[in-house]
Amino acid sequence: VDAVLAAVRERGDDALRDYTRRFDGAELQELQVSQAELDAAWNSLDAEFIRTLNMAAENIRHFHEQQVHRDFSLTDRPGIVMGQRYTPIERVGICVPSAPKAFPSTILMNVIPARIAGVREIVVVTPPDKNGHISAEALAAARIAGADRIFKIGGAQAVAALAYGTESVPRVDKIVGPGNIFVATAKKLLYGVVDIDMIAGPSEVLVMADETADPKFVAADLMSQAEHDVLASAILVTTCPELAEKVQAEINRQASYLSRKEIIEKSMNEYGAVLLCDTREEAVVLANMVAPEHLEVLMENPMELLGALDNAGSVFLGAYASEPLGDYYAGPNHVLPTSGTARFFSPLGVQSFTKRSSYTYYTKDALRAAKDDIVLIANKEGLTAHANAITVRFEDEKQ
Repeated sequence: VDAVLAAVRERGDDALRDYTRRFDGAELQELQVSQAELDAAWNSLDAEFIRTLNMAAENIRHFHEQQVHRDFSLTDRPGIVMGQRYTPIERVGICVPSAPKAFPSTILMNVIPARIAGVREIVVVTPPDKNGHISAEALAAARIAGADRIFKIGGAQAVAALAYGTESVPRVDKIVGPGNIFVATAKKLLYGVVDIDMIAGPSEVLVMADETADPKFVAADLMSQAEHDVLASAILVTTCPELAEKVQAEINRQASYLSRKEIIEKSMNEYGAVLLCDTREEAVVLANMVAPEHLEVLMENPMELLGALDNAGSVFLGAYASEPLGDYYAGPNHVLPTSGTARFFSPLGVQSFTKRSSYTYYTKDALRAAKDDIVLIANKEGLTAHANAITVRFEDEKQ
């Protein structure tokens, strides 16, 4: 990754073309998706899929519009005005994985909150196929969500291009979106050159279930995350040993007809687990310790537990809030903290694309009332220039 970052910084577009040829097998003349390609992709898709994408986008938009911060101003003390403003980040870059193809859902989940936040320019990067194309579904999602520019680049080289800028790719202020270990490493190394959302690891789900849960549902939900990656983690926490046995039988049965069976089996054998506990309260403790990306509660009266589940990226309550509902459609974001970082990180949202600044106004009379306190603190800290900046404003009053 270090070598890739250095090459892109030094050679710009030429390095991007070389890496795209090497890693993606595609020969590119133009790195940016053209308007003609966008139009062709849109016209190639059936109306039902376009309708579905629009509905998912509307659900995501409806949820994220509730996250918009409000500026405030305090004027309750004579001669003093203080406040806080939220302003959008000017330009952001969004990384979209391409395995098995560029995900339209990821584009919706990343672009829509940025657009709501008021970001001036939103740039999407995603690797092309061997023919140098981006999937029509992804391009349609970018159009619906409101992306400004789309580039056919991926991996660490795309992150470098967004961070440094090249002849074709604009330099951005923040990079968001999931990716493989090379994307995650590049984002980590370039944090400080640009802002990033988080260092995302492999996908994970923890399902809390009791004797009321349907083992078919539990098994299906565990595998829905295990199929992402052989490094993905699927964990069952249950108070019912009989359920655990039935779930394992259901996993074997259902995996047999799934297209990504080998990935699922390897993921679950190496990173899956069944944790047995005696009570619902113990299950809550275990869930909070793991702090999973996705947390499902397939227990009786699941809403009763919500207030105690403090460490999770996104919580899915009840038998009919399966995790893929959140991945594609419901509205809450699916870019979530992983690897236990839900203890201190939050899902991607509108606030991820804004910054805040404060402001202060004092009249001379208001500062006069506070000056002795300020000078006292400054002198205690040994910062006499700080104290002087206050006292100099009142030198005329000593005469």
